Amino acid sequence: MGERLRDLLLLVFAFGLGACALTAYTTFRIWQVGQQDGQRRVDAIVVLGAAQYNGRPSGALAARLDHAIELYKEGDAPYLITTGGNLPGDLTTEAETGRRYAIARGVPASAILSEDTGSNTLESLQHVRAIFDAYGLHTALFVSDRSHLLRVLRLAQDQGIEAWASPTATSPDDIDPNLIFNSMVHELGAMGLYAFVNEDPGPAGGPPPASSPPPAGSRAPSPLMTAGATRSTGPGAPNPSPYASPGVSTP
Repeated sequence: MGERLRDLLLLVFAFGLGACALTAYTTFRIWQVGQQDGQRRVDAIVVLGAAQYNGRPSGALAARLDHAIELYKEGDAPYLITTGGNLPGDLTTEAETGRRYAIARGVPASAILSEDTGSNTLESLQHVRAIFDAYGLHTALFVSDRSHLLRVLRLAQDQGIEAWASPTATSPDDIDPNLIFNSMVHELGAMGLYAFVNEDPGPAGGPPPASSPPPAGSRAPSPLMTAGATRSTGPGAPNPSPYASPGVSTP
């Protein structure tokens, strides 16, 4: 009886030690990826949604949009994609709030595509994948808070999008110590949920529609995919994503 109890305690200890090591490693990776800026020329800049108040972006959403608009004006992509649905009672969506915000700051309406039905990160990226298919896009630069980007890149690459990230440096979630802690805890839970049950926090969604269908005849390749602009197409291709994980393939 004593030996069986000892073995059980050793097993519990081993599992606990493994869980602590995995949590520590994931925390480090969340921090590490959030410190890297993969800015480059791509087919589209994708802004992850955040809270909005009847058309007024929260501090986190405004910070993401400001950075994405800056990247667009620097010529990093011909398209800016805003994402995010709404909550019951909201008068508009995160994506529409982002679209209006970008237009007011000089981004042409014709350059903005929107995914306005996603209720969590996974749903939004599924819908972004549909937009990419409709427009013949392949590469993306994702903009969000630092702590969010490891999960965003993993989800994007699992959707077959060749992805890099450019974090905003002005989000309250990356400045306020309490918000940093809360964001880290949320991301650890969300990463675990996705890894074990392939789900993302939030209600389940339906099939991934593209909320911004292209006009007739607009399925031409991205204007950035011309001579002198490269994208990874397989082993040995230039500029592979530095965030690709073992077992995660990119197109």
